[in-house]
Amino acid sequence: MLDFRMETFLTVCNDMNFTHAAEHLNLTQPAVSQHIKHLEKTYGTELFIRDKKKLRLTPAGEILRSALETMRNDENTLKKRMQESLKGKKVLTFGVTMTIGEYAIVPALSRFVKTHPDMDFHIRYGNTQTLLTYLCEGTIDFAIVEGYFSGDHYETRIYKAEEYIAVASADHTFENSVHSLKDLTSERLLIREHGSGTRAILTKTLALKNMSVKDFRHLVEIENIHTIVTLLKEDCGISFLYKAAVEQELKKGTLVQIPISDFMVMHDFTFLWNKDSVFSQEYESIFHELCEN
Repeated sequence: MLDFRMETFLTVCNDMNFTHAAEHLNLTQPAVSQHIKHLEKTYGTELFIRDKKKLRLTPAGEILRSALETMRNDENTLKKRMQESLKGKKVLTFGVTMTIGEYAIVPALSRFVKTHPDMDFHIRYGNTQTLLTYLCEGTIDFAIVEGYFSGDHYETRIYKAEEYIAVASADHTFENSVHSLKDLTSERLLIREHGSGTRAILTKTLALKNMSVKDFRHLVEIENIHTIVTLLKEDCGISFLYKAAVEQELKKGTLVQIPISDFMVMHDFTFLWNKDSVFSQEYESIFHELCEN
């Protein structure tokens, strides 16, 4: 069980403000400051840099936050497992992004479920940033994501690499002759929301070419991958998606890959969990079982 001063430290990390942390904890601000000073004395180092009104973690503070978040999450998992033992069952809770959960992992997941008939599963969907928040909060055991993240806080394994392509309706008539990315900026772009791994990959790829999504004539922001695919088939614009999400439509010929000379992207689907977790061996075993399937 985490020391109450450690809980105070994690709350300050979330708020980056002593006053707000005090309000959330129903403590006085001097009490919060006292807790932080105690931890700094205990570990012999400053945990926060106080720069005028701004507060940020020192490198040592970052290390402590990462370790305490893992400890808190492991404690939550341990409590859950102990409750499950009373019912004679085990529950596995994990998160997947939309593309992975609906297209990339379904065959492996179905076989995994069948080989564990006594286990219950809670599968949570969300974009990459949402799932990383769930991991930080300890509400899921592990996640499989497609977006970018800092690897400092997680144990990571590459689940698979997937091709990321430009897509349009087979009936689409382009405004201009298309040879490169810039030739597509006159089109309406169908794009996922902020926080989505699918969007982050496009944003980063465009940035490398000194471009952004704002360069496209019109944008349609959509939080559902199925809606994007449907709108593509209805010839409502173009999009950039993982090939796995439109594989059936490409085979049927309702959608086509847009050939672009300067756009060839492969991106990893990553299986991850909190670094240094006491359950790491179990998650590692699950990862290998999914890969074998």
